[in-house]
Formats: sequence, structure tokens, C-alpha cells
Amino acid sequence: MSASDIAIKVENLSKCYQIYDRPQDRLLQMLVRGRKQYYREFWALKDVSFEIKKGETFGIIGRNGSGKSTLLQILAGTLSQTSGEVKVNGRIAALLELGSGFNPEFTGKENVLLNGRILGLSPKEIESRYDQIVEFADIGEFINQPVKTYSSGMFVRLAFAVQAHIDASIVIIDEALAVGDIFFRQKCYARLEQLRNSGAAILLVSHAMPEVEQFCKQAILLDHGMQRFIGSSSEAAKHYYLLHQPQARGVSKPAAESTVSQASVVSIPITERPSLEAFIDISNKAQVTNGQARCIGVALCNIAGEPCKSFRQGDTAVFYYEFELAEYIGIPICGLTIINDKGVIVHGKNSWQSEANVLASYGDGSKVVCRQEISLDIAPSEYTFQVGLAYVSEDCWNNRKTISHEEEASKVTRVCHVPQVGLFSVRTSLRDGINFLMHHGVANLQGKITISTVPKPSN
Repeated sequence: MSASDIAIKVENLSKCYQIYDRPQDRLLQMLVRGRKQYYREFWALKDVSFEIKKGETFGIIGRNGSGKSTLLQILAGTLSQTSGEVKVNGRIAALLELGSGFNPEFTGKENVLLNGRILGLSPKEIESRYDQIVEFADIGEFINQPVKTYSSGMFVRLAFAVQAHIDASIVIIDEALAVGDIFFRQKCYARLEQLRNSGAAILLVSHAMPEVEQFCKQAILLDHGMQRFIGSSSEAAKHYYLLHQPQARGVSKPAAESTVSQASVVSIPITERPSLEAFIDISNKAQVTNGQARCIGVALCNIAGEPCKSFRQGDTAVFYYEFELAEYIGIPICGLTIINDKGVIVHGKNSWQSEANVLASYGDGSKVVCRQEISLDIAPSEYTFQVGLAYVSEDCWNNRKTISHEEEASKVTRVCHVPQVGLFSVRTSLRDGINFLMHHGVANLQGKITISTVPKPSN
């Protein structure tokens, strides 16, 4: 890859702040000129390195305080680093804070003119793009009102509209799009896609992992200023989830008899285990795990139990996957996700979301086995799938019908995830021996169409 193909190159980037316990310590530090240290060092970033190519979407993820905003400020040139090197090739448009660069006393129009000049546009360039900016922001007559009267949504509309129309080769967005409604977000992503297709590099900071997985090709995970992972956005998201949960440790076995309903206890009969030909070679597949379990087998079959990787629309695919435990866990949750050729998650479902039977407990050396049937009511295309294992406590499982999605997500411990473990294709269905497209779009939503005619009224 030539240097001209690189939009941003970061090498061993670090940022250190000096933390003083008392205001007078800052003065003492100036007087002693380094002979004594009156401060504590806080490394907001430490030895971070990555490259972003032109035309690439790149995600930056991590919890609050991980160093994301510090990194963006250094890239945007509003903050200097302590050590390391940053090479930026092109004009940057950075939407780091809501309304940054806007004067609340000025009208929207005046702020467009001011912000455009700050971003390096000439008066003539601003004038030629003004109508496009106003149309994109879609705030109506408020463009002539002071921005201090704007709602947060109107504020970000105008701020993004300016940034999106300066022909930047690098666009940096820090959580700003979370403020807008769905229609505005769709418009923003369509505009970002146009910029990306024109060769612009896009950096997106978000706490919404589905957004990062769908929009970004690559991502970096930061934790306490350290670079923990860099790679595909889907794998980065899995590392993000595993990183911010309790460290791998055994779950205490229940002293009393399990309270999980015995009606839900089931084991997959050995006769249902697919033939060896159906199993996928996962010896070289990367596994994201906390050490409590590992995936030891994945198979894909048709409804007859035969090995299959090519289906027709509406066929039932049977996914079989198993994990070997290194220690005792709580109630297991198995799940599978299907992703299309554009990186969009088409379907994902786990045993918490279904009426799946579970065993009360699993111990060291035992296996968790899942057989999952899915009707492939999806568009003809190629797909990859990924499997995973997590667990919750028995108390959480027994009360699952009264627990919200947000509460459930906070109680789940993710154990093992295997991305891109397998591949399959879906073709058009057959109707009377002729290829028949069952629907348009990514999925076939169940519904009914009724058509009636109304006769023309007589005179």
C-alpha cells in the first residue's frame, strides 16, 4: 500500500496529563524545575498505533474514559500529544461536540458563514454551498433565528450539514448522530456513504455496537488509554462486550437443589448429532473467549439432517454447535447470528429469546450442545454465520419473563464467540419448477395482501 492511499497514520501515540492534588503544587512544580515531582501522571493514551485508508470507515469504541475523545481531538488538531506521531493526509471535518464552533448568539445563517470560514472555506465556496447546507439541515425558518433557541436535534442538524458539505477527505464524528431522529440519521448515513464512495475516510465513535458493526469495516477498542484490539468491527464489538464484564471465574455451584423447572431439562439425543461430514473445520477459526469454555464443533444441515451449504428461500437450515466447559457456569444461553455479504446482521436469536429447554447446571468437562432450526426467509445471497455462548444465574433465568431487555443484557456473562464460523448461500425458491423470488429486501416479513375493486359509480 502506497503512502498516498493512507488517510491517517498513527504511530505509538501517547497523551499524559499531570494531576495535581492541590493548586499550590502546580506553582511548586514550576519553581523546582523538575528536581521534584508534585504531580501524578495520568495516561489518557498509551502507545496507540493504526492506519486508516482512504475510502474506509473506521470505528473507535470503548467505555467512557477509555481515551476515545482524546484520540479524536489529537487527530483533529485541537490537542497536542505527549509522544508519538500522527500523519494526516487531507482536510478534516470534525464533529466532536454538539455545536462546537457555533456562537449561540448568532443566527443559524451567521453560524454557517462563520463555521465555514473556520473550516477553511472561502466566502465564495460558502455561498455556493449555502443552499445545499440549509436544505440538508431542514430546520426551516429557524435558520434566521439565534441558535441558542434551537433544540439539540436542530443544533446537530445544522452542525452536521456544515461539516458534510466542506469536501473533507477525513470526517470525524463523535457520538453526534445519536441526537437526531431516525429520518435525519438515515440522511446522514446516506451522505457519509457518498463521501466514502468519493474516497473520504470516516471515523465514527459510538457506544452503539450494532451501528459500528454495520457501518464500519475496521475498528479499534480502547481501554484505559490502551489499545486492546484492532481488526474487523464485528470482532471488535465482541471483544468490547467481553472486556467489560467480570473476569473469567467459576460460578459457585448451588448448594441446594436447582430451582430450574425439571420440565425444561433436556439433552439432545445422540441420534440427532449430525454426521461427521456436516461438521465445519474450526481448528483455525478465531475464538473470542473469557476462558470458561471453547467451541469444539459446528455443523450445518438441511431439515433431513444431510450436510448442506446451499438452500432455497424458505428452506429450513439446522445449525448444530457445541462448547466444552473449563469450569462450572450458570444457565447457558446459546445464540446464532446471520450476516449478509454487505455486513448487515439479517437475523440473530438466542435461547433466552425462545422457548428453548435448558439444563440446570453445567460443570467442568461437560458440554453445552445446541441445535437451532431457522427458516431461511431471506434474500438470495451468500451469508456467514457466527455462534456464541453466554450464561445467567438461575435466579435471573427463573425470572426471565419479568426482566426487560436492558436488565437482561446487564446480567449476561459472555463466555465464547466464534465469528464467521461458516458460510452458506440462499437461492430463489421454486414454484412449479420455475425460479420464484418470494420477496424484495433482506427478509420476508409475514403478512397478508387483500385486493378489491370498487366499480365505477353509475350516473
